[in-house]
Amino acid sequence: MNKAKCNEYDYINFLVAAQTVFSATEAARCQPDSVKGAAHDAYTRLLQRLPPDSEALWHEVKTLVKCKQGVLVVDDSTLDKPHASQMALVTKHWSGKHHQVVQGINLISLLWTENAAYRLPCDFRIYNKLVDGIDKNEHLRHMLDAAAERGFEPEIVVFDSWYSGLDNLKRVRKHEWYWLTQFKSNRQVSLYKGQHLAIAAVLIPQHGLLVHLKGYGWIKVFRTLAPNGDAEYWATNKLDMRLEACADYALDAWQIEV
Repeated sequence: MNKAKCNEYDYINFLVAAQTVFSATEAARCQPDSVKGAAHDAYTRLLQRLPPDSEALWHEVKTLVKCKQGVLVVDDSTLDKPHASQMALVTKHWSGKHHQVVQGINLISLLWTENAAYRLPCDFRIYNKLVDGIDKNEHLRHMLDAAAERGFEPEIVVFDSWYSGLDNLKRVRKHEWYWLTQFKSNRQVSLYKGQHLAIAAVLIPQHGLLVHLKGYGWIKVFRTLAPNGDAEYWATNKLDMRLEACADYALDAWQIEV
């Protein structure tokens, strides 16, 4: 078997230097003139043989993160591919950027941050349910399990309302971690046994309120206002959390957008 004419570092260096075009053809064109230079097919084969897992990422960052402190943040993002019709991994997803469903490649990421000063991605999953049958919530749980195996003991795990289902909340609790997430306004909670109300119908004081979440147990909720004036509902299993701490953790969660 002939030796590969390029490796992952060649492609990484190309991506760092490239400005607008990131194709295999462009990577080959940018190489120094040589009869032995890598053709675009060499880069295509390279990308096909590289496994799409996060072990290489974890190898790069594991000496930089402090597993016993800091915050873990989970979120997904969509790389727009509006003109792709036959491209692999391209499906329809909700885009926070466009505020509508768009066509693109979806990536679920796990970020470690501390005091909003450090932002290090530690894990990722590529959404490809048509092939592997795994949805976004399952990817989240897999990443939480992997983080526990890697020795993480975060102050808290933060994610948005998309991931606030009971299975995800229980998985965080299984690892004996705290979580903070947002609830939709129609999420059902109760103040006493037998009562079920939409969280928007509950009078929540400024310092928060303990409520019972069906199927889970007691949690604490806060009501805040978004910049556009809409109500936001934050929930956590850390029952002694104060509003100031909730705001700080929400700022940590924003780091994944950076």
